[in-house]
Amino acid sequence: MFPRSTHETFAQKLYQTFNNHKRFSKPKLSRTDFTICHYAGDVTYQTELFLDKNKDYVVAEHQALLTASKCSFVSGLFPPLPEESSKTSKFSSIGSRFKQQLQALLETLSSTEPHYIRCVKPNNLLKPAIFENINVLQQLRCGGVMEAIRISCAGYPTRKTFDEFVGRFGLLAPDVLDGSCDEITAAKKLLAKVDLKGYQIGKTKVFLRAGQMAELDALRSEILGRSASMIQRKVRSYLGRKSFILLRFSAIQLQAFCRGQLARNVYEMMRREAACLRIQKHLRMHFARKAYKSLCSSAVSFQTGIRGMVARNELRFRKQTKAAVVIQSQCRRYLAHLRYSRVRKAAIATQCAWRGRVARRELRKLKMAAKETGALQAAKNKLEKQVEELTWRLQLEKRMRADLEEAKTQENAKLQSALQEMQQQFQETKAMLIKEREAAKETVEQVPFIKEVPVIDHEMMNKLAAENEKLKVLVSSLEKKIDETEKKYEETNKVSEERLKQALEAESKIILLKTTMQRLEEKLSDMETEDQILRQQALLNTPVKKMSEHLAISTSQPLENGHHVHEENKAIEPQSATPAKKFGTEFDNKLRRSHIERQHENVDALIKCVMEDLGFSQGKPVAAFTIYKCLLHWKSFEAERTSVFDRLIQMIGSAIENQDSNEHMAYWLSNTSTLLFLLQRSLKATGAAGSTPHRKPPPPTSLFGRMTQGFRSSPSSANLSVNALDVVRQVEAKYPALLFKQQLTAYVEKIYGIIRDNLKKELSSLLSSCIQAPRTSRGSVLRSSGRSFGNSPPASHWQSIIESLNILLSILKENFVPPVLVQKIFTQIFSYINVQLFNSLLLRRECCTFSNGEYVKAGLAELELWCCQAKEEYAGSSWDELKHIRQAVGFLVIHQKSRISYDEITNDLCPILSVQQLYRICTLYWDDNYNTRSVSPDVISSMRILMTEDSNNAVSNSFLLDDNSSIPFSVDDISSSIQEKDFTDVKPAAELIENPAFQFLQD
Repeated sequence: MFPRSTHETFAQKLYQTFNNHKRFSKPKLSRTDFTICHYAGDVTYQTELFLDKNKDYVVAEHQALLTASKCSFVSGLFPPLPEESSKTSKFSSIGSRFKQQLQALLETLSSTEPHYIRCVKPNNLLKPAIFENINVLQQLRCGGVMEAIRISCAGYPTRKTFDEFVGRFGLLAPDVLDGSCDEITAAKKLLAKVDLKGYQIGKTKVFLRAGQMAELDALRSEILGRSASMIQRKVRSYLGRKSFILLRFSAIQLQAFCRGQLARNVYEMMRREAACLRIQKHLRMHFARKAYKSLCSSAVSFQTGIRGMVARNELRFRKQTKAAVVIQSQCRRYLAHLRYSRVRKAAIATQCAWRGRVARRELRKLKMAAKETGALQAAKNKLEKQVEELTWRLQLEKRMRADLEEAKTQENAKLQSALQEMQQQFQETKAMLIKEREAAKETVEQVPFIKEVPVIDHEMMNKLAAENEKLKVLVSSLEKKIDETEKKYEETNKVSEERLKQALEAESKIILLKTTMQRLEEKLSDMETEDQILRQQALLNTPVKKMSEHLAISTSQPLENGHHVHEENKAIEPQSATPAKKFGTEFDNKLRRSHIERQHENVDALIKCVMEDLGFSQGKPVAAFTIYKCLLHWKSFEAERTSVFDRLIQMIGSAIENQDSNEHMAYWLSNTSTLLFLLQRSLKATGAAGSTPHRKPPPPTSLFGRMTQGFRSSPSSANLSVNALDVVRQVEAKYPALLFKQQLTAYVEKIYGIIRDNLKKELSSLLSSCIQAPRTSRGSVLRSSGRSFGNSPPASHWQSIIESLNILLSILKENFVPPVLVQKIFTQIFSYINVQLFNSLLLRRECCTFSNGEYVKAGLAELELWCCQAKEEYAGSSWDELKHIRQAVGFLVIHQKSRISYDEITNDLCPILSVQQLYRICTLYWDDNYNTRSVSPDVISSMRILMTEDSNNAVSNSFLLDDNSSIPFSVDDISSSIQEKDFTDVKPAAELIENPAFQFLQD
């Protein structure tokens, strides 16, 4: 600037320099002022203080001193100058600084795209609802708004996006909006059809000239007016038609009333005529009946007298005939008794001589057979020793296996506790790492940021880096320990499975040895009883008639293992006393018949028939009912030793080897559970049921032993008759029957577990896909004013689960499995679904979303519909097993979670979930649709406090659910679900009824 200049010389210099400039002018009444013509208006400046501002210098030493002040307010008032400005001039004035600031502002504006917000002051009184038009117009003109409007009107003032343009003016050309083209093409066709000119099509908007928007609105209003008139015309026609129909309906009602009144009058006349005719008919009938009754009584009294006289004559003749018959019968009885006594004396003498001869011959043969019995006795003793040794080994193996199971369970518990502790340490270290990071961020945010003097705490950063490395090393060591524990757990499982296989093989060998020993014992007992019978036969001197009666009784009694001996010659007639030689040969052949082979043949026939699919009768399995009837008739439940039960157990074990077919498993589950119910109702344990059967002397189990009992018993036992048995009756059960019941119970539980695990394997692959909603592409499709958004149905994985449940339910219904077992199967399956879905929700962050919650909720609705369709008889409480995943999904789909308190979550929304589970869901939640927040920080902090209080409890620290694979039913549950009266109409197997040895099944 000029050193000796004043404001007047400065003004004169401006007048001389910018006199011809179009933006510069001089006021008329002032010598020191000048005017600048801006686009918004003329602005007059005064030069009195221009030079003083340039002379007001700031001393650099003073500014440096104030900048270094410790007070932030003082140091902020005097920021340091840039180095370039300080180098160019020693002193800086307010004007130079203002010039530098303007230069920086222009550089910033040129490098960016600024947008302005213009505020308009409505009045100078600062009161509402008052607008000063001149003042507002002046502000708009000074602010450049009017100039901007003028420039905008010169171009394209109306600008609409394609979606808004098509949505507003689409009714001008409805044929364009057929959905086959996009919005840009539709807008072009619409403008072409309206015949509008001067518009422009941009990338995202339609640009219209001034007045074109009004033309389009006028066309739109015209179309809307025509549409309104059309609607009014239709409404008026509808109201006119409605009034006409109402008037016609009233006329019809009036006519119907009049016609009804006329019809009622005609009906009253007709009813009176019918009443007169009925009265006349009943009066004539009364007179005719009275005459008939008088005639009938006379005829009856006459007939009574005649018939009484004839009956008295007939009675007198019959009394005479009966007296003659009694006299003749007494005479004939006396003559027949005299002749019979003579014949009997002669027959007894002949039989005594012949029996003595036969007894001496049989005695010689029995002495030869006694030598063979000694050898069999020695073999029996040797086998008994082997069986005792094997039973001792089996008991020892069972004890070892029990100890191993206990050790394995303890070790598993320790490993699981260690695993949980490691997981807890891992989570704690992870939480500590997150807290350290948050604390570091907070400290960084709290430190005041000064651009000029950047200060970095290297020690703090080094400490944090070292702690992070330690935590990473600790996490890696914990992961290695977890892997090692899992490997140890798998090795222990393999060793236990191998030992279990060895124990099962030993049990099968023991069963085979027991069956061989029982067969040898049966042979030995048969030979002993045969020897006793022959000895007693030689000493007895009873008549042939008593001998035949005892034979008939003994052959009708059941043998061991439940087989009846059906003799071809059922009875020996009492009059066959003449050919004594023929009787002796027949008796000798019966004694030498191999009854044990016939017993085994009957058992083989039963097992062969049962191995086939016999189907069902009256909703009950035919195979189970046939086995029960045979065992009950053979009295196998009361036998001390029998091999039928072992063979049945082997047959069931071989039948369920194919574990992949649910239909086959369901068929055998129905048979085994029904047979178990029948055994539960029939067997009644005795005092000696728990003792070992091979140490007691065996009762006579063959034909010869029962014949001996028949000889020793009183003769009155031959007159006993067997009454008809009920379907289910109680018997005294021995040890083999009780053992068979226990083994059958184990097989029912095993088959139940196989069916349940097969369905779990089938659902496991589907559940992994059901927890997360499938990704679908979203495209913008042109829609008309009546468009709507439809919800897509649930994914095919949920439908596959429903189909699997329906298939299994139909299989169980077709095989008539007891409903209590069906309920338990589906209850555990739904519990497995709940565990898998809930654990996946807690472990995978991408599953804790709003959209995924809606997807899982739709799938759970399908499961609820299935439970309603299956009914409570088969579904039971299956829907209640999904309570964890239901409450978790219900929490995910709630809007405005930040307004929910902790008490509302725990008491109303999720009462079954623990604090750890709720904290896990709240921290993992994120909204991929509406970007809503999770619960408030206060709720999170309260959950953390409760988690720290419960940190000592190991159960509360585990937030995952465990799958329950136990057997949830007992034998009493099966017996309570089935009734005995259901078996009254059940028919046994038709193949066995044709066999003569199984004729008892028809009774």
